[in-house]
Amino acid sequence: MMTCHDLAERIEEMQPDAKPSDVARLCLLLTNHVETIDGLHDQETLAEAWQEMGIRLQAATDQHAAMTEDLEQLAETDPSVFDMEQIWVLLRAIKVQSQVLQLYVGRPPMEV
Repeated sequence: MMTCHDLAERIEEMQPDAKPSDVARLCLLLTNHVETIDGLHDQETLAEAWQEMGIRLQAATDQHAAMTEDLEQLAETDPSVFDMEQIWVLLRAIKVQSQVLQLYVGRPPMEV
């Protein structure tokens, strides 16, 4: 039976320069990605999950960075004069935040 400690050791072997917080984050993301943690004992399964989570996390990170920039611009505007495009920026930001959160809690994204 694989434990989180075992998974952390495997991650540290794959990424020896990873900070402990990064290892913990990857453990969480990977265990939420698979049905059972024991499936990650197999090197091929771990590599596939690692690659898929890397792609998902990078996409979420890119979306989050873009939304942060949009929100910073929006913060300079008086909220009492928001137009529909600015409201859509807020709604997209909520959706992006939800997607990032879903990666960490291990639930499928909610449909908005």
